[in-house]
Amino acid sequence: MKNKKILAVIPARGNSKGIKKKNIYNINGKPLIYYTIKEAKKSKFIKDLVVSTDSKEIKKISKKYGAKVPFLRPANLATDFAPSLPVIVHAVRFMEKLKKIKYDYVIMLQPTCPLRKYYDIDNSLKKLIKSNLDSITSIVDVGGNHPNRMKIIKNKRLHNFFEQGFEDMRPRQKLKKVYIRNGAIYISTRDTILNKKTLVGKRNLPYIMPANRSTNIDTFKDLLEAKYFLSKR
Repeated sequence: MKNKKILAVIPARGNSKGIKKKNIYNINGKPLIYYTIKEAKKSKFIKDLVVSTDSKEIKKISKKYGAKVPFLRPANLATDFAPSLPVIVHAVRFMEKLKKIKYDYVIMLQPTCPLRKYYDIDNSLKKLIKSNLDSITSIVDVGGNHPNRMKIIKNKRLHNFFEQGFEDMRPRQKLKKVYIRNGAIYISTRDTILNKKTLVGKRNLPYIMPANRSTNIDTFKDLLEAKYFLSKR
């Protein structure tokens, strides 16, 4: 593990539609991005921690809390519709040229997931390295939002999203375990990102996280939830 070169990238563009300046929104006295930087800096294995942003304000705040911001992200990678992969590829190529090295693994840590802990990062990384597979993705149990309970509206009538021929009224505990990405941790080999051109490889591992560390902030309701859990720490 100690010989592996690990790059962690926090993607944090300046504009956001739902919550203005979401990535630096004040939560319990600290900007949102602080919580991700803080935990990443506690990692035993991350060699370099960089923030990819197009915002000079986010750059200043990120550097204040100990992250490197050696570049400002190009405008074409900071639009509402810019996917994550080219953002991470840009960061990897920039840092490899700057440091004159090649990384073994790349971690994407979204600042909108402030509840993950450093041991989530390290444990998922160790699991991936030990497996020798392509990537690992953090997930959380969907709980009551199970696919067997989901509906669609067709011709003004309510239908089951998964049609089983009957209305599934079984309690959640009787249903098959189903998970969803929680957005907290994506780790991939360099080859998966740069050559296979994906953040989630075909040979992908799960890293299960509890609900109280899985909030992914998209709405003000999510903000309130994150404030609550962070206040309990």
